Order: sequence, then C-alpha cells, then structure tokens
Amino acid sequence: MAYKISTGFDASERPVIAALYWHAFGFELGRVLGPDARAQQFLRAVIDPAFALVARGSDGRILGIAGFKTGEGALVGGDFKDLQAVYGSWGAVWRGLTLSFVERDVAPDVLLMDGTCVHESARGLGVGTALLEAVKSQASAMGKPTVRLDVIDRNPRAKALYLREGFVPHGIEHTGPFRHVFRFKSATQMLWHSPVK
Repeated sequence: MAYKISTGFDASERPVIAALYWHAFGFELGRVLGPDARAQQFLRAVIDPAFALVARGSDGRILGIAGFKTGEGALVGGDFKDLQAVYGSWGAVWRGLTLSFVERDVAPDVLLMDGTCVHESARGLGVGTALLEAVKSQASAMGKPTVRLDVIDRNPRAKALYLREGFVPHGIEHTGPFRHVFRFKSATQMLWHSPVK
C-alpha cells in the first residue's frame, strides 16, 4: 500500500483524527475522558494540526498519525475551559487534576512524542516505522537533537519497534495507585539522539 506523510490536517479531518487517537488510547484514558462520545467531542476541539504528522494512502484516507509536543504546543492540548465545555465544572476539575499526573514536561532541546496511532487496516505495512522516521526528521528540522517517548508496560510490541528504531530506555515511571485509573502499571521513557555530524 502506497502512502505519503505530511504535516497537519484540515478541519474536515478532525473527526477522523479524534476517532483514531481514541481508538488507540481510549482504554488507558477511558476512565478519565470517557464516555466515548464525550471524549471524541473533547479531542475534536483540542487537537492541533500544527503538531501532527499524518500518513495518508494514495486515495487520501488517513492511515496513521504521529503527534508531538514542544514548548509551543501539542497534538492534544486543551485547558480547563476546554474540559469545562464538555464535562461541566466539576467534571473539568477532577479530570484536570487526574490528567496532570501523566502530564510530561518538555525540555527545550527535546521533541516529545504525543501519541502514535496506525489504523488497524494499515498495521504491518510499515506505517508506524515511517511515522517514527518522520518524527526524527521533524525534530532535526526544528533543531532538536533528541526525541523522547513513553511506552507503557502493556505495549511490548511498540517497545520492540522503538528499540529497533534506535530508541534507548532511559528510566521507568510507575503509576502507583493511578494504575487503576489508567490501566497500566509503568511507562518506560525512551530517547533517540540525532547522530553527531
């Protein structure tokens, strides 16, 4: 299957991107952002095309996305007002506090990956690997020598891909009691460094 990777997406593609992201991460985030309809409503409102690399088939269909985060923004952003618009005031308060536990700081010289998703019909075709390469190129273009990602313990297949692509484990963070909320026990931080020229 032929595909092309480019930056961003247009307004008409927001529902597709939100659905793809939720399909990939809904299990972990479901107890915080669910139910599904509300979660996708929230995602449609806050996803930012400036922080997305998108793989499309020759017919234009979206096959996968790789989000990233810098000090300027992220694929999935949003603030209290965005949460409040979907979940109400009290819903925004407890969701915001809970999500802050898994919020990751961004270093100036690091491009932080903010979720990679490949449509189930395109898995095994190299789309995920191509998106990773695109993220590395994006980091280099932005003058950031390091790419960071976090992979959860329930996803050994993804971790194996990252290891093959030159990412190196750099520590493990445990979720403690929040494992019951997010449904994973730990996440391995992995780093990729641009080759020195």
